[in-house]
Amino acid sequence: MNRRKSQHRELSCIFIILILLFFCFLIWPILALLMRSFEGGGGISLLHYQKILNEKGFITALGNSLLAAGLSAVIATVLSFCLAMAIHYTNLPSRFKRMIRAVTILPMLLPTITYGFAVIYSFGKQGLVTRLFGHQFFEIYGLNGLVFGYVIYTLPVSFLLISNTMEYVDKKFMIVSRVMKDSGMRTFWMTILRPLSGTLAASFIQCFFLSFTDFGIPASVGGQFRVVATVLYDEMLGSIPDFAGGAVVAMIMLLPSVLSIALLQYLDRFNVRYNRISTIEMEKNSVRDMVFAVFSTAVMSAILMVFAVIFIVPFVAEWPYSMKLTLDHVIDVFLDKALLGVFKNSLLTAAATASLGSLVVYGSALLTARSKMSAGCKRMIGGVALVTNTIPGMVLGIAYLLIFSGTSLQNTLILMVFCNVVHFFSTPYLMMKNSLEKMNAGWETTAMLMGDSWIKTILRVVTPNALSTILEVFSYYFVNAMVTVSAVIFIAGARTMVITTKIKELQHFAKFNEIFVLSLCILFTNLAAKAVFKCLAQKKRREKREAKNERTSGGK
Repeated sequence: MNRRKSQHRELSCIFIILILLFFCFLIWPILALLMRSFEGGGGISLLHYQKILNEKGFITALGNSLLAAGLSAVIATVLSFCLAMAIHYTNLPSRFKRMIRAVTILPMLLPTITYGFAVIYSFGKQGLVTRLFGHQFFEIYGLNGLVFGYVIYTLPVSFLLISNTMEYVDKKFMIVSRVMKDSGMRTFWMTILRPLSGTLAASFIQCFFLSFTDFGIPASVGGQFRVVATVLYDEMLGSIPDFAGGAVVAMIMLLPSVLSIALLQYLDRFNVRYNRISTIEMEKNSVRDMVFAVFSTAVMSAILMVFAVIFIVPFVAEWPYSMKLTLDHVIDVFLDKALLGVFKNSLLTAAATASLGSLVVYGSALLTARSKMSAGCKRMIGGVALVTNTIPGMVLGIAYLLIFSGTSLQNTLILMVFCNVVHFFSTPYLMMKNSLEKMNAGWETTAMLMGDSWIKTILRVVTPNALSTILEVFSYYFVNAMVTVSAVIFIAGARTMVITTKIKELQHFAKFNEIFVLSLCILFTNLAAKAVFKCLAQKKRREKREAKNERTSGGK
């Protein structure tokens, strides 16, 4: 009985801490933002909504956002589907397939604001690609540049979503369809498209939502083609800030969040789930493999050409007029104490975010997957994960700006850490929860019979077995904290700037050499972090398998 009371006390303590954290840094700021949007005339008023919606510029920006986000979502989903097909439905060499995966997810390691500048230096009038081919392929400022940048930004997310689902599509039904003399189109529809219909729709929604709420790409290549994100930035950080107007724009940006939650819940019913996944060899077809090889090479080349300038521009004297190789720009950045301080702030913020985020995620997943907490409490945590998955970073940043201005947390790294932990909570929480649910459900019962408390069992038994996933969660938080810009741009101060917010400042002074050097710092830091955490995670998995094999051998 005492042990049960102790376990209940431990669980309640963890739950209260988590709820307080999410109330202070998620629920309260969003509610305050909502109330601010209705303030006026000494009470509740729609005056600010009428003012914003009656502005011709806002309606135009909203239409521009819907158009650019919709186009990019369609293109990214189609490209991702074809790339995933190249991996799962061809006989291309495994090394080539690994290259497709690596290049496709490369953009995740850089901030979106860098994509825009890379597009300028690749496809602009003096860009690398333009100089190589002798003419400019498209006008980079406006809709074309936005769609191009959005596709690069959302392609990794869409690809991972579709590829991971495609891995669990049973290919034996292709054989059954051919035996039944179905046409190639019908086989394609029934055995590939139909099982993936829910995932493809979810990919479109995710890509649309990410594009609609992104600020980094419009900040660099938007030009005169205004979108909602730039309107929100101007309302809050313009020459004459309008906090009430900004709150209204932020609440309007939340509408896709509400719609996406409802749609994703509805679309889940269309996902096909198989009891068993059959492993079969793909039928040999050299034409098919050649087509997918050419297509994949073209997409990879486009991605690499965009990011190639980041490795070239900082190492020449003056692009494109003096192409003499030099390290002066790199040395200047590392000799500049202000820029070096910004890099240190980014590392500190990312490390702190990863540490606190891993604790919050692990505690939340333990409550929902490894405890006997009430169903209502578990649903509350699940609801938080659903909400954080769809709240735009800009909305969260503005909510923090309104709530914490004038407090001791204003313009501090601590506030940015809490913002990142809440903003990126959903995906690592689901990773951790799924991992804990797959572990032996009897560990806690066995430990209780042996006299151990729940917390001791978690520390001694569950945590060592979950360490590989904890490292993956740490890596996810670290990388995303290094590249985020939309939320922290509103809460970073002069002394607490991180690289992504500094890049936005350097844009005003056209210091693109410094921008690309700092972007390379982010890229190499993230590559190193992912490599280290991946090696550690693999090591822990290997140790766990070896320990399991030893126990099995001993039992025999």
